Amino acid sequence: MKLVVQVKLLPTPEQASALEATLRACNRAATYASQVAFAKSLKDRNGLQKEVYADLKAAFGLSAQPVVRAVKKVVDAYAALKAGLQSGNLGPPTSKRYRKAVGTPIVFRPEAAQPFDDRCLSWQYDARTVSIWTVDGRMKGIRFVCSPDQFKTLVTHRKGESDLVRRGGKWFLVATCDVPEPEVYEPVDWIGVDRGIVNLATTSDGTNHQGRQLSRYRRWQAGKRTELQKKNTRSATRRLARRARKEQRHATHVNHKISKEIVSVAQRTGRGIAVEDLGGIRERVRLRRDQRGTLSSWPFHQLGQHFAYKAKRAGVPFLEVDARYTSQRCPRCGHTERANRSDRDHFCCRRCGLAGPADVVAGVNVRERARSAWVLVTAPASSP
Repeated sequence: MKLVVQVKLLPTPEQASALEATLRACNRAATYASQVAFAKSLKDRNGLQKEVYADLKAAFGLSAQPVVRAVKKVVDAYAALKAGLQSGNLGPPTSKRYRKAVGTPIVFRPEAAQPFDDRCLSWQYDARTVSIWTVDGRMKGIRFVCSPDQFKTLVTHRKGESDLVRRGGKWFLVATCDVPEPEVYEPVDWIGVDRGIVNLATTSDGTNHQGRQLSRYRRWQAGKRTELQKKNTRSATRRLARRARKEQRHATHVNHKISKEIVSVAQRTGRGIAVEDLGGIRERVRLRRDQRGTLSSWPFHQLGQHFAYKAKRAGVPFLEVDARYTSQRCPRCGHTERANRSDRDHFCCRRCGLAGPADVVAGVNVRERARSAWVLVTAPASSP
């Protein structure tokens, strides 16, 4: 499986200046190649490279391999745009966003990430340094730091490209690692996980990961942003820039902790993990105006991704099951009715009287559906 390891670079002022000039030159070259690709409808790598190779080397001061990486970045960007258009992520064809995406060439930010392969970038693990190509020549001895676990993964499994990233005035390398996947074991049972806003994750075992603290933190962050935006001063602008992505990093950390704990419990007990398939939830649910920002900014998808890749790395079976009526169905008698859930926190079946916390009941329903789904997944294919 593919994982990424992010390390922080500690360049000297001269090295940082060279890295910045390199990043800007590569992105100017990529924007030029994107304009040529759009004008001449060249979306294949070989055709575009043949058209712009000489121009990129002469006009932007790039050597051969960075030119190849810039062209590949352009081709990958148009492939991602095509996939987004086909999946409907950019809205209907009549929308302004869709028309803009189709009618204008892709433009790369001056400090957008730039991929480097092993010809342009080498790692010296013993010295904790990297050597990287720049427009000012090869820069050697750029120090990097990371956690011991990340360093072990980097040394053992790094393979492929590494992206040079500048974020908040700091430099990072995001390295691709090819980690072998352990064989998925046969689960003795399942842990059903119900995701929500008030309770971020509630398992069928009754474990509850509350979101009250995270909600309070996000409201505080929103208040501070509003306060600084109202000041509209240069100092407030600098403080807003320093606070950028802080809330996102905090939410990501919380999701990592929740998913790591649940995956470790499943691995220790020989069970699998099942979650609700929440794809398209924004299209299926009508919300009040005051609820839209909360639901749209909540990291449901990210938590599901953390479950998926951590389970895959640990060899834990992972399933997404149908989310319909999991909070309204009685797991004992199967009676499904909206009135079974009298309020957000409580469940009481109108037929058999089963009562309990609503999110735990939903987790139990997810577990039951995983049991049925796993039988179908592991059933031998019928011969014609």
